[in-house]
Amino acid sequence: MTLFDDDREPDAAPASSPLAERMRPRTLDEFVGQDQLLGPGRPLRQAIEQDRLQSLILWGPPGTGKTTLARLIATLTRAHFTSFSAVLSGIKEIRAVMAEAEETRRRRGTRTILFVDEIHRFNKAQQDAFLPRVEAGDIVLIGATTENPSFEVNSALLSRSKVYVLKALDADAILAILRRAIADRARGLGAFDLKVEEEALTAIARYANGDARVALNLLEMASGAAVAGSGTIDAAMVAELAQNRSLLYDKTGEEHYNLISALHKSMRNSDPDATVYWLARMLEAGEDPLYVARRLVRFASEDIGNADPQALSIAVAAKDAVHFIGMPEGNTALAQAAIYLAIAPKSNAVYRAYLDAAEAAMKETAEPVPLHLRNAPTRLMKQLDYAKGYKYAHDEPDGVADMECLPPAHRGRQFYKPTSRGREAAVKKWIEEVRSKK
Repeated sequence: MTLFDDDREPDAAPASSPLAERMRPRTLDEFVGQDQLLGPGRPLRQAIEQDRLQSLILWGPPGTGKTTLARLIATLTRAHFTSFSAVLSGIKEIRAVMAEAEETRRRRGTRTILFVDEIHRFNKAQQDAFLPRVEAGDIVLIGATTENPSFEVNSALLSRSKVYVLKALDADAILAILRRAIADRARGLGAFDLKVEEEALTAIARYANGDARVALNLLEMASGAAVAGSGTIDAAMVAELAQNRSLLYDKTGEEHYNLISALHKSMRNSDPDATVYWLARMLEAGEDPLYVARRLVRFASEDIGNADPQALSIAVAAKDAVHFIGMPEGNTALAQAAIYLAIAPKSNAVYRAYLDAAEAAMKETAEPVPLHLRNAPTRLMKQLDYAKGYKYAHDEPDGVADMECLPPAHRGRQFYKPTSRGREAAVKKWIEEVRSKK
């Protein structure tokens, strides 16, 4: 079989194949999860069953069925089907497939369904090579990716494809897959007549983190240990085999931004429990602790500001603590700071003040500094009225001089508008008193 041969999957994987491979669904009815896409009457299912697919992108976490779905399409379509992985193929292979697809349609009148696994690994030039044949109707492109297509797939290609989002499998779906594998005597583990405790299945489902492949791999490992031992898979065995749970996280991918967004918004909403949870998710998955510390420092000014000025000091102290003692000991310093920021009174008045002032500085006329605010270190400057009319605030009874400090075009303008939350309530009252005296 060549790269361009019709590579539909056989009905069953060899007995020597991994359990996850042997248990791949052979029909849409065997497919567990993704009912929002493949349930009876859903548009994608109808398109597959009626063999009228258009180019599509399957986007979802590992182990959610992207490759399996492509293989099911291969068995159901009347079109020529071929596939390759973006990890193993380059522009030369892409062009060869495109030429073959054009020739197949010209000679046989048959379209080619092309499945590209991990399409996000192709660069722009490689992805561009698909466009002419997609536009001509020679190929129906099915791309699978774990990364956000908005960022990883060319806009031209994306506009010609329908994106389907596959969700991480929930615990019930994982348990259903595990039970099927245990009971199946032809492809699964049924011939071993294993005794599997319910707590063990629950532990595997929890460990899998929504990834069916991970769940089946762990079940297969446990079954090997059970066959060699007591014939029973219990929770203790699963815990010993699992050891360190692998968290879904990519420090350069979308999940990185999803988690920092969840942390930031949980702190903003004054939820300490969600705050420490998202923080732990990031740190336990290997996030750079100084990156987290930088985000906490930013949050202290952006979302708390003068409602609690101590928040910035605590965030900076947490950064220094992490830098000084490292990880994992630094995790509690970050947790302390994050929880403090979550329960602190909130105000974005400082943040908004800067945004408004920056907009005025960039978009409006840059007026000169008023003369009374300028220094006059030379005789010429004094002759030009530099510093004339300046009033020294410390000489005033209340420490505030009756003097305008904004240029004429902005006179009386209020950029900083403190809230009534936390310490800013007192700040607001004081500013109002100062303004009333000018």
